[in-house]
Amino acid sequence: MNFLRHIFGKQKRTTPATAVPREAFNTVTFDDERVTRILADGKSEVVTWADLKTITIVTTDQGPFVDDVFWVLAGSVSGCVLPSEAQGMKELLSRLQVLPGFDNKAVISAMSSAQNAKFVCWSRGGEL
Repeated sequence: MNFLRHIFGKQKRTTPATAVPREAFNTVTFDDERVTRILADGKSEVVTWADLKTITIVTTDQGPFVDDVFWVLAGSVSGCVLPSEAQGMKELLSRLQVLPGFDNKAVISAMSSAQNAKFVCWSRGGEL
């Protein structure tokens, strides 16, 4: 196989220029009052459970080298956008799934999407 390397040169693995290192996705925390995304620069995005109106998953066609699934937790005066690969998302998903009327089928559809799309998983009052 060395002769192939000699002919074609050593192949470099590259990722798109827009790739963001996984460690830059920051951290998601939550408690009984709020969900918080802490960004790499120290800033944060917060949504309170009391203000939470909808949970939507937005998918893009940019994967697989960059995160292409984002959770949008929207309230009337607060909100946050959470990359699916952020630390703490697994634990948060377990908490979201106990919300009355949470649509796990929408989550499954979103996780198998490779297109630009939106999937509403929950809304206050149950109107999906």
